[in-house]
Formats: sequence, structure tokens, C-alpha cells
Amino acid sequence: MESMTIRLTPAAFARTRKFLERDPDAIGLRFGVTKSGCSGWKHFADITNETKAGDTEFQQDGIRIFVDDVSLPIVDGTEIDIVMHRLGEQFVFRNPQAKEECGCGESFTTQDMPELTTLSRELPTL
Repeated sequence: MESMTIRLTPAAFARTRKFLERDPDAIGLRFGVTKSGCSGWKHFADITNETKAGDTEFQQDGIRIFVDDVSLPIVDGTEIDIVMHRLGEQFVFRNPQAKEECGCGESFTTQDMPELTTLSRELPTL
């Protein structure tokens, strides 16, 4: 079986490192998806202070990235980047599992993955 991956670009790595340094209780970055938007899935990334049952941990040069077991097949292979947007920076997700995005770019659909029908019932809706 091929190993799953999540990767931070140099810009996202530097920004995440700064976020982690500001919070002494932070242990890493939590990354995943929630049911949301007009297309079905929305990425999220946030600093976390805890691990959860079912997490898969990725490490990149000392930064720990935690992905829950429901999100993992949906975000496998994603590259997380930071880009300038209007007056600030924002995370951008290059997800090979995303097949289409809604018009505003906030949510996405995946290829037909039968296992996601069951998994999506377990995710909260934003």
C-alpha cells in the first residue's frame, strides 16, 4: 500500500512555525475537512494542543501535522501553502482528491469514493 502524505510548502512551514511558537501549549497543526459549502467538503487547518483517537501524524522538519481518520482519505497528497490574499495571508490547499470546486472556491467535491458516503455522516457541518 502506498503511504499517505501531507506536505507544507516553505511559506506554509514558516508561517505554521510562527503560529506554534506563539502558543506554548501547541503541539502541531490539525488539518482535515468538514462538510460545508455548496460542493460538500471544506478544508480546515488550525493549531492544536491535543491529539485525538484515530489521528494520523505526519512530521515535516519538526512540525507535527495531525489528520483525523475520517479526513485522511479525502486529503491524502495535499500540499498546504500560504498565499497573499487582499490584505493578508491565507492557507491554500492543493488537494489531488478534489475534483471540482464551487464557484467561490470555498468547498470542493471528490471523485466517487464509496467509503466517503459512510464517513461523511461522522463529520460535523460548519
